[in-house]
Amino acid sequence: MSTEIGFTIDQMQVGMTRSYAKTLTETDIVLFAAASGDINSVHLNQEYAEKTPFGGRIAHGILTAGVVSACIANKLPGVGTVYLGQTLKFKAPVRPGDTVTATVTVKSLDADKNRVVLDTICQVAGKTVLEGEATVLAPK
Repeated sequence: MSTEIGFTIDQMQVGMTRSYAKTLTETDIVLFAAASGDINSVHLNQEYAEKTPFGGRIAHGILTAGVVSACIANKLPGVGTVYLGQTLKFKAPVRPGDTVTATVTVKSLDADKNRVVLDTICQVAGKTVLEGEATVLAPK
């Protein structure tokens, strides 16, 4: 059984899954650009972005990956989890206003080292936009 704030290493099982959804707003994109320093015009300038293969503005890929981080921090394993690593494959663009649903699934557990490997995926309207794998230290 989970605690109200997530799961400890001994409460998790291979195959467990949790999801978290967030709509990436104009404000999110502008604030992320300011915080990260990534002011690429494909994210901020509609006129420029319309001339790219995307045909319009897209959210930062790492901002999309941040929804995975939120899912790990808030859902599985939850509070107290520490990120050790993450692989990412960007499969499709995310646009301002899109709702990104991140889903994490326990792939393997190493109770001796307190490590969990999670399959990670983000989807927009059922289409995969990001996939990868995270390694985390789970709460005890």
